[in-house]
Amino acid sequence: MAVPQLSLFGIVVDDMSKALAFYRRLGLDIPAEADSQPHVETVLPGGVRLAWDTVETVRSYDPEWKAPTGSHRFAVAFEFPDAQAVDAKYSELVDAGYVGHVEPWNAVWGQRYAIVLDPDGTAIDLYAPLAD
Repeated sequence: MAVPQLSLFGIVVDDMSKALAFYRRLGLDIPAEADSQPHVETVLPGGVRLAWDTVETVRSYDPEWKAPTGSHRFAVAFEFPDAQAVDAKYSELVDAGYVGHVEPWNAVWGQRYAIVLDPDGTAIDLYAPLAD
């Protein structure tokens, strides 16, 4: 039996334009006309796709869907070239009004790490290898 290949991560959003504004500020190239779409995808470096669906879109095929409560159960991690880039992106996002969940720190596993929440509360991890 063939092993399945990871191809896409999907995030459910309340407001597509607010969500995409966050991901553009993060550095993703998403066209402006996507703001009014119920489903949007972008291909990330490495070929994995990241997708966003509005609550209405998800409920069109899963009418019982409910947003999770409490802490996040899913995170999307983005690698940056160095620790300074992690710190700069974290500051940029927090200064723009997004919620900083965990300030940048040097993790014991050898990475500079930080967590910011997107407008829907999805944990977005920012990390880079620490210089030796």
